[in-house]
Amino acid sequence: MSMFENDQYCWRETYFVLFEAGRRPKLDALKQHLEKLGNHFTLTNLTADETGGVESLTVLAPDDFAALDVCYVEGDEVVEQAVALADELETTDDTDDARARRQRIRQLNARFDVLHFEQVVDFEDEDEAEGMLDPTALLVVLDALAKLTDGIPVDPQAGTML
Repeated sequence: MSMFENDQYCWRETYFVLFEAGRRPKLDALKQHLEKLGNHFTLTNLTADETGGVESLTVLAPDDFAALDVCYVEGDEVVEQAVALADELETTDDTDDARARRQRIRQLNARFDVLHFEQVVDFEDEDEAEGMLDPTALLVVLDALAKLTDGIPVDPQAGTML
């Protein structure tokens, strides 16, 4: 079940981790990596393909008032979008490292879509609700996916590589 179907959460943004399809991690490896981080996360809706590769999962982070849907995508669509995304990133950072990473993005054929959701909490005072969403879960999961895949995390809305 996607977090879109849960009225206790509201979608905020989507991030990508782009990588080579051959580096797709096994679901068990990702699960073990995230579980090493302590009791901060609850993993649900774990789905793998016939070889054990990650298809999708949901990460709940109640302390952060957040949840993440992670979905695997590969193929021509990803390649086309990666090239377009690399072109968009051209204007944001012109260091040698950024140029090399943008060039590498053009070669990648798989990605994880990481959809970030905020837990909806009703407060009497609206100021009390301000700042409840903590990005820690998002950053930790993006980092874990990038390490396991040797991938490049991207915030497509901001046009930046993380």
